Amino acid sequence: MPVITNIEDLRVLAQKRVPRMFYDYADSGSWTESTYKANESDFQKIKLRQRVAVNMEGRSTATQMIGQDVAMPVAIAPTGLTGMQHADGEILAARAARKFGVPFTLSTMSICSIEDVAQHAGEGFWFQLYVMKDRGFIERLIDRAKAANCKALVLTLDLQILGQRHKDLKNGLSAPPKLTLANILNIATKPRWALGMLGTQRREFGNIVGHVSGVENMSSLSSWTAQQFDPALSWDDVAWIKERWGGKLILKGIQDAEDARLAVKSGADALIVSNHGGRQLDGAQSSIEALPAIVAEVGSQIEVHMDGGVRSGQDVLKAMALGAKGTYIGRSFLYGLGAMGEEGVSKALEIIHKELDLSMAFCGRTQMGQVDQSILLPGTFPTA
Repeated sequence: MPVITNIEDLRVLAQKRVPRMFYDYADSGSWTESTYKANESDFQKIKLRQRVAVNMEGRSTATQMIGQDVAMPVAIAPTGLTGMQHADGEILAARAARKFGVPFTLSTMSICSIEDVAQHAGEGFWFQLYVMKDRGFIERLIDRAKAANCKALVLTLDLQILGQRHKDLKNGLSAPPKLTLANILNIATKPRWALGMLGTQRREFGNIVGHVSGVENMSSLSSWTAQQFDPALSWDDVAWIKERWGGKLILKGIQDAEDARLAVKSGADALIVSNHGGRQLDGAQSSIEALPAIVAEVGSQIEVHMDGGVRSGQDVLKAMALGAKGTYIGRSFLYGLGAMGEEGVSKALEIIHKELDLSMAFCGRTQMGQVDQSILLPGTFPTA
């Protein structure tokens, strides 16, 4: 086992251990991948101010996200097909998040179902909702999340239609995945992954298969999902979902100040500045670049979170300095999961926490409430 020092080490290990079609699914963006790459590179342009001779004792990264105590301002983002990065992936990631003290968000397009995760990893996680044309299914899905005692509903608004990801097309990633000769040969080189998948029954979209009339397996699921994402999604639907849910509501996919104002008007508890990890509109702003304008517009009226490109504790610190009240990690935890299962997710969280703690101290801060733009070098960060 190599010495793991940062998220990149986990990425390299995951690339070796996860079949190419599933690794590429996680580690890719749409079209030219310019926004996907900018999500990371724009963080690197922001420079921190080092301070010295400051008392660094008594440090804490603890804070709150939507009123929930968290060990650090980081939640695990909803990611589809998590259970294909590692057998039982959603359950393992939820366990790691619970142990660490940060929220885990289960995707609608997860392999393990809501009930499965609640039974094996504990209740109280967050649930992410995609709006389908089948409103009866959406109602049942919301009710199932309530029954599992989910603490927040994360409503994704930027996937009414699906962006094109070239790697998925080239790899034959579909539902079910195309078992081409190339894919079969590649899977044969990943024995650890293959043995794990042989040892579990969780290989389908657990929130959908068996819960929709006529969808009983991956083959029938493919035709159903192709028709179900709703291009007519509107703010009226957001109001309907908020009323049906009745609990904490987070809106994911806000990149524009005008949409941020509409998010406030909807009565949501928080919004996530997000471009879907660069997987939808290629050429859109990076999340960290879009963040300051949205904070300036609505930060006093709604809790602003962000995701996209967070690969280190320093990225978390920079986002918080620019006004975010929380961040989300998607690929960072997926790399850990693909590399080492539950232990890898825990390792990813530990790495980010240590980097956040040390960087905060080097900037002369000991509590998250003390983090603001004054820790950033003027002229190196985006402004409203």
